[in-house]
Amino acid sequence: MKQYNTIKTKYPDALLLFRVGDFYETFGADAVKASKILGIILTHRNNGGDRTELAGFPHHSLNTYLPKLVKAGERVAICDQLEDPKLTKTIVKRGVTELVTPGVAMNDDILEANTNNFLCAVQFGRSLFGIAFLDISTGEFLVSEGNEEQIDKLLQNFTPSEILVSKNHKTDFEATFGKEHHTFFLEDWIFQEDYASETLTTHFKTTSLKGFGISHLHHGIIASGTVLHYLSETQHRRLQHINTIHRIAEEDHVWMDRFTINNLELYHSYNPNAVTLLDVIDKTMSPMGGRMLKRWLALPLKNIERIRSRHQVITYLIGHDEVFQKLQHWIKQLGDLERLISKVATGKINPREVIQLKNSLEALVPIKSLAIASDNTSLKNIGESIDNCDLLREKIKEMLQEEAPVNILKGSVIAENYSEELDELRALRFSGKDHLDKMLQRETERTGITSLKIASNNVFGYYIEVRNTHKDKVPEEWIRKQTLVSAERYITEELKEYETKILGAEERIMQLEQQLFAQLVVWMQEYIATVQQNAIQVAQLDCLCGFTQLAEENNYVAPVINDSTEIEIKNGRHPVIEKQLPLGEAYVPNDLILNRENQQIIMITGPNMSGKSAILRQTALIVLLAQIGSFVPAEAATLGVVDKIFTRVGASDNISMGESTFMVEMNETASILNNLSERSLVLLDEIGRGTSTYDGISIAWSISEYLHEHPARAKTLFATHYHELNEMEVTFERIKNYNVSIKELQDKVLFLRKLAPGGSQHSFGIHVAKMAGMPQQVISKANKILKKLEKSHSSEELTDKLQTVQSDMQLSFFNLDDPLLEQIKEEILHLDIDTLTPVEALMKLNEIKRLLSKNKKASS
Repeated sequence: MKQYNTIKTKYPDALLLFRVGDFYETFGADAVKASKILGIILTHRNNGGDRTELAGFPHHSLNTYLPKLVKAGERVAICDQLEDPKLTKTIVKRGVTELVTPGVAMNDDILEANTNNFLCAVQFGRSLFGIAFLDISTGEFLVSEGNEEQIDKLLQNFTPSEILVSKNHKTDFEATFGKEHHTFFLEDWIFQEDYASETLTTHFKTTSLKGFGISHLHHGIIASGTVLHYLSETQHRRLQHINTIHRIAEEDHVWMDRFTINNLELYHSYNPNAVTLLDVIDKTMSPMGGRMLKRWLALPLKNIERIRSRHQVITYLIGHDEVFQKLQHWIKQLGDLERLISKVATGKINPREVIQLKNSLEALVPIKSLAIASDNTSLKNIGESIDNCDLLREKIKEMLQEEAPVNILKGSVIAENYSEELDELRALRFSGKDHLDKMLQRETERTGITSLKIASNNVFGYYIEVRNTHKDKVPEEWIRKQTLVSAERYITEELKEYETKILGAEERIMQLEQQLFAQLVVWMQEYIATVQQNAIQVAQLDCLCGFTQLAEENNYVAPVINDSTEIEIKNGRHPVIEKQLPLGEAYVPNDLILNRENQQIIMITGPNMSGKSAILRQTALIVLLAQIGSFVPAEAATLGVVDKIFTRVGASDNISMGESTFMVEMNETASILNNLSERSLVLLDEIGRGTSTYDGISIAWSISEYLHEHPARAKTLFATHYHELNEMEVTFERIKNYNVSIKELQDKVLFLRKLAPGGSQHSFGIHVAKMAGMPQQVISKANKILKKLEKSHSSEELTDKLQTVQSDMQLSFFNLDDPLLEQIKEEILHLDIDTLTPVEALMKLNEIKRLLSKNKKASS
């Protein structure tokens, strides 16, 4: 217990699994925790008079119990016996050999095949943050720097399992990024740039970080250094597979804030049973492809050439079905190359996994030849970047048995004819039976005892057994060892010699197999970078084959991508909803045109449930799919590259953060209006509905006007309940009205889900309430109230008011008979805004201000 307590003080915030004989034991508070999480029995024992809680499990069940502890968010320190108990007379030496935390895990039962397990660190600067992501199971190491919004978005995209933050910023982190993340707080001294730089350059064996293109990311370097520091703290020092670090180049990818990622339900949904976009488009066959697809979806491209090259591969594969089928067949044979080679680096690979690695590399050979033989440049490039690793495959084939076991202690790992010494020892072990049979025959003949038997037990090894009836025939040189009721057991010199030889052989075979396997693993480390490169190439190919399958199964088309700012979609569909429709029901497709010249903002009115939100979302998803390199669900699509997608959809309360629906809505909308660009796509759904009607209409109107008048002229889809906004089409040239058509049959409403030009006049909210099964008396009362309200607040009155306000705002300044105002009016009208610099504009404004203040003084 003294030894246990000493080790436990070094790891106060970890649950300590303490190896005692054949068990891993936990004591005290750890035992209480472990018994709850694992459902194992909690007992007590007296240690030096103290009553201590105790819970344990057999050491060979570690892989069953460890994942449960880590998934419950525990940090687990594994304390092993560091010497053979047989060789020591005192207490066995013990020490922590590994600290497993949610973000630092190599165990397959903890990891998800298609998902990265990122450990992340966040560094707080004055105005910027640094962030780093590292997956120890694959060797991927990414770094970035940005403002609060960018960091929040990256946390959403990469969903790290554990985030490291300085203790000094504990409250800041929770206030900025919320409490739903799994965090661990480290001492502040670790977050220093010089220490981080030294940690990184020592690890990569370089003199500076310029070669990685990250030397200017001061906060990013601190975050990256912190991640590596944490790995050494958790006893992970064999990290050859982490051989490079990449900057996440935000400027190369489409910007989507976290609201957009949530609203479009790309990989998560608020609704536990909802189908996400990823669920629909993921047709990958390998774990590497599954992980890469998530990265592509998180970081859609803006570079037209790169997007087109992905589209061209899909076009080629659709036209060459045989090549496509063969590629998918071979990709299916692949194991997880990245994680297998990472296990080689960390020395945690077992014999069966080495065979799996060899078989996966063999599947790459036909993939490479198929890719090289194609007449598509991008496919050829992928093929040429794949290395067959002939030497590595040959070496494994020569050294290991094809049916090698998981556990090396089981034996039969090294192939025959590889080691002469091993073959001799094995021969000795197998020929032992013949040797015993011959000895038995010889002794039977010599003594004349017909019922002789040679056997062995754990107490005194091999023995000869004689029935009592033949006791008198036993030779003198035999030594009696045991007397039974009906027989006697004897040993001889010859038997003893033989036993020593056999047992020695068993032990030596085990040592030799372990030694040879360890040498192989060290030799394989030369191939880490090559295998990682292969994994990247085959993951890309897997994603593109997945897109091909998606396009063929769901009738997607190749979009035309150009650098205009137009979006033109013919018969577009929502990729997720069309898969969810009941059998036999077809999705109603819609055309859509958006540009910055004459149809910049589309106002979509229509009743609830008519499909307004679906049209908004499908537009964003079509753009997104096109820019990750996929075909799109439409009859045709011409898309100018989009650089930012903003959505503000529905009302989602953020009550846990103390914000109302309306506050959340306004926060998100403000974030959109402050970040507009010429290539932005903005989707606004029911803005302003979180407040009173007149408030809501006023806000919605002014937001629309702002978007129309903003120099960026961002393409916008605005779905709204407020029919009053249809009046904006008259005043603003680039705002167009559309409605989602419906058909009224007596008391019923049919939703046609088709987008048609012009505004709609009714809400049909009461019809929807009826469809939902609202009691009849509620429905009829609602109808009465509606009629009364319509009489007293006719929408024409409201619209007239809005138009009056609009003209008042424009006229109020110039409708006074005042020579000074006339002068200012002339000044403003004759300004050439296009050639005016910001400084000149400010000076002009100052001049006008002076004129006005002079006038004020004169009149007073």
